[in-house]
Amino acid sequence: MTTDRVSEAPNILVITPHPDDAEGGAGWTIARWVNRGSKVVLVVCTNGDKGTSDRGIRPEELAKIREAEQLEAAKVLGIQGVSFLRLPDQGLQDNDEFREKLVREIRMHKPEIVFTIDPSRPYIIHRDHRMTGRVALDAVFPYARGHLAYPQHLAQGLEPHKVREVYLWGSESPDTYLDITDTFDTKIKALLCHKSQMGNASDPTRIARRRERFEELGKRAGVPLAEAFKRVELGR
Repeated sequence: MTTDRVSEAPNILVITPHPDDAEGGAGWTIARWVNRGSKVVLVVCTNGDKGTSDRGIRPEELAKIREAEQLEAAKVLGIQGVSFLRLPDQGLQDNDEFREKLVREIRMHKPEIVFTIDPSRPYIIHRDHRMTGRVALDAVFPYARGHLAYPQHLAQGLEPHKVREVYLWGSESPDTYLDITDTFDTKIKALLCHKSQMGNASDPTRIARRRERFEELGKRAGVPLAEAFKRVELGR
């Protein structure tokens, strides 16, 4: 299945576990919709302070570096706003504190579409990824919709909001392939902003291998290059 709403420019909220995860999972699609006039806001859940094998860097220093890298990547993609929740890396929990923060973001930005990571990938998956996807889905439904969920938001002028669709990247069973042929270079540039994570990602051989992977996904949709998602449509 392919989805191509050329005539639409929906508001989009991207909920990502760590800096760099969104670019890897949905960077082309983000740039694609930005080019068509969508407002895209990125929510980064953790501070990313454990994402290194370098024993010479302090966690607080790494967190600052990764936040700066994320802001640079967001500019490349054309993302209009970035919200840093700064929760502990490797410490996300399926709890009320995290859920309330995501419900708040949904009610603030009122997205028609939410992008996040699929929490259902079997066996080995980063715990922060699983927690982000699970709590984001719960925030979308039912919490963000009901006025009795976090009623303090009403006093702050944040009304309940109904998300129309969710797109999950990293799914083992994708059913939606989006044509990202025109934004390949943009995704690569955004990924390369995350210098602390990418290593020698600018190596032409690695870029070619990455392209081959998305060419294979494109074959399923009849386009040169595609990103794959599990799409969930919510009833009104």
